[in-house]
Amino acid sequence: MPTTPQEITQFLTKWNRGDKTALEELVPLVYPELRRLARGYMSRENSGHTLQTSALINEAYLRLVNQQDVNWQNRSHFFAVSAQVMRHILVDHARKYSYEKRGGGAEHIPVDEVSVMCEERAAELIALDDALNRLAVLDARKSQIVELRFFGGLTVDETAEVMKLAPITIIREWRAAKAWLGREVSS
Repeated sequence: MPTTPQEITQFLTKWNRGDKTALEELVPLVYPELRRLARGYMSRENSGHTLQTSALINEAYLRLVNQQDVNWQNRSHFFAVSAQVMRHILVDHARKYSYEKRGGGAEHIPVDEVSVMCEERAAELIALDDALNRLAVLDARKSQIVELRFFGGLTVDETAEVMKLAPITIIREWRAAKAWLGREVSS
């Protein structure tokens, strides 16, 4: 039987209040959507990427469970934060790859344990993250829309719900943000 967004919101509210059983009931309900988000992220990555979908989900889950200062508003808010967490995991992974590739850490490891990440994709992800951080300084709302739509995979309506804006505003801001980011990343 499908779960309604209201049911997920109820479990999130209970979890906020410290009910650990609510978290146990919530996980099976949100896991399929977390998997969809992670697959979306990983589909943009090189097939030889060492961070697998399940590892991304697990790392995101651990970070989400350990969130102390989040007052979960609803299902959309939860998935927006989840998307942001996954973005940071991938960017951290790309930065670590880039750092290690250049000899950082200087610990020697066997060849069969070396991480394989496409150099070009790591650079693109880091460039996008840097551009998104610059956009956040200039226009935090556009930056949040990009995060929710691109990284979170939320629809226009879901993004509008999270941000409490009209869908047409989301569409307009999304277009402007994509154009700005395109110029920034390509320069």
